[in-house]
Amino acid sequence: MPFVNIRITKDGATAEQKKQLIAGVTQVLVDTLGKNPATTMVVIDEVDTDNWGIGGQSVTELRKK
Repeated sequence: MPFVNIRITKDGATAEQKKQLIAGVTQVLVDTLGKNPATTMVVIDEVDTDNWGIGGQSVTELRKK
């Protein structure tokens, strides 16, 4: 039973894009590893940009520049 966790910034994707991610990642596991899509779990965690840091700065700060 595969479990995939995708983390993105909260403002980063529409509901339709997330739907496509879930379907696409599931299909990759079916095609590549022969996994059963009925038991493949994909979870998308959305993180506030204040809580996501790159190079010592939050994404919020980086986007202001």
